[in-house]
Amino acid sequence: MNQQTQKRLFLGLFVQPLGHHVSGWRLTENLNQPTDIDWLIQIAKKAEAGSFDLFFVGDALATSVHRLPSTMARLEPLTLLSALAVNTSRIGLAATASTTFSDPFTLARAFSSLDHISKGRAAWNVVTSYSQDVAQNFSFTDMPNHADRYQRATEFLEVTNKLWNAWQDGAVIADQTTGQYFADDRIQTIDHQGKFFQIKGPLNITRSPQHKPVIIEAGSSEDGQNLAAKTAEIIFTAAATLEEGQAFYQSQKQKIVDAGRNPDQVIIMPGVMPIVGKTHEEAQALWRKLNQYVDIDNGLNQLSARFGLDLRNYPLDGPLPEIPLGEGNQSRVKLLVDMAERDQLSIRELAAIAAGSRGHRVVVGTAQDIADDLENWLLHHAADGFNIMPAIIPEQLDLFIELVIPELKSRHLIPEHYEFATLRENLGLV
Repeated sequence: MNQQTQKRLFLGLFVQPLGHHVSGWRLTENLNQPTDIDWLIQIAKKAEAGSFDLFFVGDALATSVHRLPSTMARLEPLTLLSALAVNTSRIGLAATASTTFSDPFTLARAFSSLDHISKGRAAWNVVTSYSQDVAQNFSFTDMPNHADRYQRATEFLEVTNKLWNAWQDGAVIADQTTGQYFADDRIQTIDHQGKFFQIKGPLNITRSPQHKPVIIEAGSSEDGQNLAAKTAEIIFTAAATLEEGQAFYQSQKQKIVDAGRNPDQVIIMPGVMPIVGKTHEEAQALWRKLNQYVDIDNGLNQLSARFGLDLRNYPLDGPLPEIPLGEGNQSRVKLLVDMAERDQLSIRELAAIAAGSRGHRVVVGTAQDIADDLENWLLHHAADGFNIMPAIIPEQLDLFIELVIPELKSRHLIPEHYEFATLRENLGLV
């Protein structure tokens, strides 16, 4: 696109150490273990050199042999990001943590610690969890239902905010002459009494550089969107088409307004998998090669687990059967069901997409093609930024940084350098 805009584009790097495409690890020339801290430090440094706003780490509290190699075994996110914090200086560091299987005091303290260690670059991706396997790892027979999980999450965020605010500015005096170290009136208990939590407070850690982490949420169910409208500062989502992106963007921004908040203070970032080539032919060839390695059985396992229905009992080349919207990961289930209906996909075709791109949008082409696409979504109010999901790491991440980032900078969509010290400032959040 020739049109330039001064509207800022935000970029997160959604990190899968072996690449986001299910076949990505088979095509890299630099295969590393997803738990190798030296490898993860290299990725973080690459992302910071490439001007990414955010290094984002997903998580799950259960695993199985059907998971992707990057996610079957992985480092605990807050532990990982604490190590990355001392090896980077500007990029934001986002960790996923569950409100269903954590407690507010522990998480509030842990994220304050990360914010101190990183000097103001912490972000928390708030999730409620959804897998039955997770419940069984925490002594539950069944997963709490969807509504209860979101009620708990709402109160959880209320409590963590109270804990972060219990330490006010100027609480530490450290006056060696008078011998007074703390200002007692600037450190308060919270005395929270709620349905799920009874917490006295305050935190046993001083107020951090950002005061609290940047809050990220990804739920696209009705409960998820309502919680995000009230509490999120970044919203991750998945949309297959510009029209779907615009519909979600408009709906979510209106919900934010209805919640009495400024919609410009909430950044919406869909996930996208760019397949970058120096030529169109090179990009298309890589995309074909990636898909040649797709294991349909793996895709069927992923879909069956998400849908709570064994799709191997249905004709592979037939249509998707009716999928009930249950108590699990409603937003991703709906996305996949809608995609199958819209594009008339067979179970086999949907399984290949689920295994390959994991339901997110794929853009195949040159740096200019990909920059055109991202700018188009920004200009047409379908996104404020993107969570970039490289199919192969390091090769596709390197090409994105080498080719796409300069193209975005030349259009003044992203700044040449980090402008501020903290993540909150770099994102323009108050």
